[in-house]
Amino acid sequence: MDGIQEYTLPNGIRIVHRQVTHTAISHMGLMLDMGSRDEKPHQQGLAHFWEHMAFKGTDKRSSLQIINRLEVVGGELNAYTTKEKICFHASVLTPHYERALELLSDITFHSVFPDKQVERERGVILEEMSMYYDSPEDAIQDDFDDIIFSNHQLGRNILGTQESVNGFTRQDLLDFIAENLDTSRIIFSSVGNMPFKKVVALVEKYLKNIPAKSSSLVRTPPALYTPKNVDHKRSITQAHVAIGRTAYEITHAQRLPFFMLINLLGGPGMNSRLNLAVREKNGLVYSIDAGYTPFIDTGYWGIYFATEPKHLKKANALILKELKTLREVPLTKTQLHNTKEQLMGQMAMSEEGNMSFMLMMAKSLLDINRIDTLEELFAQIRTVSATQLQDLANELCREEDLSYLTFLPEN
Repeated sequence: MDGIQEYTLPNGIRIVHRQVTHTAISHMGLMLDMGSRDEKPHQQGLAHFWEHMAFKGTDKRSSLQIINRLEVVGGELNAYTTKEKICFHASVLTPHYERALELLSDITFHSVFPDKQVERERGVILEEMSMYYDSPEDAIQDDFDDIIFSNHQLGRNILGTQESVNGFTRQDLLDFIAENLDTSRIIFSSVGNMPFKKVVALVEKYLKNIPAKSSSLVRTPPALYTPKNVDHKRSITQAHVAIGRTAYEITHAQRLPFFMLINLLGGPGMNSRLNLAVREKNGLVYSIDAGYTPFIDTGYWGIYFATEPKHLKKANALILKELKTLREVPLTKTQLHNTKEQLMGQMAMSEEGNMSFMLMMAKSLLDINRIDTLEELFAQIRTVSATQLQDLANELCREEDLSYLTFLPEN
């Protein structure tokens, strides 16, 4: 891709950088190919716990010093955990690039996990879990993972359980990192107005001496999917619903066409079929969307919405009607053209954000070992046919194969 350069350190850590000359801000991150699905049963929530604890003290910094290091120059330091990734990232004015890089290196590789901070952060995470439980729109998506991937690591909540979080110790953190850290599966990603040669020199200064380490981690794919229909009573006033099933892994040849299909069904556009049918024409929901999440060896797609309990049956019927239309009625030439143009426009606009682009580069290299250009993606999109989309709908959008999770008001 134009402007993107790569380099690999002797310890296996890879550097990817895109120089953007018209920005004063540099975005950078260290992304590690390990996440909540790599936890053993007694470690559930430990990847996320590490994400928190990385900010709580290193060999040379206290938690307050970590917080202030970038804040005093107007920068930002953050992190996140997913099922398959942990990422520490920062954004600063370009003159402070080295300051941010050094700090990211420090919290990623030199955290000491003070016992007092472990106890303190345990309470913070338990509060975070309570917050999510009190937010049904968040909780239902986490619980739906367990419906789709029951008895598998992908079905576990990233936050863990109250029991597991209450049991974590400093040694558990050290063991998890020792078991899963692999320097060949770490990417330092960067976007900003910094020459690549200077980026490599700075990264070598702080990351070259990190000892090379390999992991024997093997990810086991989920067992055969079985549709389920589950209802839970909650202290809520609306009914919250998740509908979906398993889907293609990230390397599957049909991944992009299927993403197009789900975008047509319930993507971010106000003209999505679900939004038009359920909200605009019938006024049954405030919002409704569909999404597709691929992993390295599987994936899933789902529809999410909330409605008054008295409208639940009608909303579900309208959704099934739209899915039936996708299966039985091929797109017209104009509809297919518009669907492609909309997706290409959305993808181009998302690339305008340097932060998201920086994260995308790292994830793409870890998952598929390449970064596709927009032109390459557009070329794939243009070849998709109406028949292909209809076939995908008949394979993955059949009513009898769908799972349902519904949160219902207690009264």
